Amino acid sequence: MKVEVYNQTGDKKGQVELSGGVFDAKINLDLVHQVVISQMANQRQGTAQAKDRSEVSGGGKKPWRQKGTGRARHGSIRSPLWRGGGITFGPRSEKVYYKSIPTKMRRAALKMVLSAKVKANLLIVVDSFDLTNPKTKLAAAFINKLPVEGSVLVITAKNNENFYRAGRNLSGVAIVEARNLSALSVLSYKYLVLEKEAIAVLQGMFK
Repeated sequence: MKVEVYNQTGDKKGQVELSGGVFDAKINLDLVHQVVISQMANQRQGTAQAKDRSEVSGGGKKPWRQKGTGRARHGSIRSPLWRGGGITFGPRSEKVYYKSIPTKMRRAALKMVLSAKVKANLLIVVDSFDLTNPKTKLAAAFINKLPVEGSVLVITAKNNENFYRAGRNLSGVAIVEARNLSALSVLSYKYLVLEKEAIAVLQGMFK
């Protein structure tokens, strides 16, 4: 399976062959769904925290005596029944959202979503992402010359500090190293712009 390779001016510079074992995998939607849901859950921070009646300040004194007032009996103004009181069954930061997923399943799902992008002609290969200066204008010009329309995930072979600094402010553009690629990140963007050297990195991940 071969795809076109583009240079920084947006011109075709030849073709590169993709491994069928990585970029032509049979798609199992149930597996992809399971992996993506687990990766979304693992990104949740779980920082929401509501105070219960023991954590809300105040309420140390009984608001009125138990009997004889004609009012309902209460022991604290910080009861969940009171405005400003504790929250019953509110979110707690102790909750863990992490979902474990086997490595084989995670890698299989990644191959499937990469294959889906190739079949939909949403994978663009470029020869390199070398920029003379880390300027956002240069990164924007580079991407605008490619046959893409919509959100773009740029996949580099290794840490490219210049291109990362130049492209991190672009709307609808994200940059990730090939070794950190996940099924969730692939599906979060319409187009994949893949550095030619990153193909070997991806194919080496599945050996």
